[in-house]
Amino acid sequence: MKILVCCGLGLSSSLMVEMNIRKILKEMNIKGIGVNHSEISKIENYKADLYVITKDLKDKINCNGRIIILESMLDRKELKDKLSEVLKEKKII
Repeated sequence: MKILVCCGLGLSSSLMVEMNIRKILKEMNIKGIGVNHSEISKIENYKADLYVITKDLKDKINCNGRIIILESMLDRKELKDKLSEVLKEKKII
């Protein structure tokens, strides 16, 4: 499974969420999932199973994959809850 975190410029916000996803996966003892980050305008350069964005980008994303829309990139609990839901759907946990 591949996860791509997108933000407006592909810098600090998406990198921070990428790092949080990596920490969450480690806490859950889940291995073999690739996590990267990018700016939203370069999303077509990546192929992912799951895209993580904030609500302000929901009208700008055009992809073939599951999308998690975060209310806040700072809310780690929201991220963990939504990520866990997808991992359950995909029978990873």
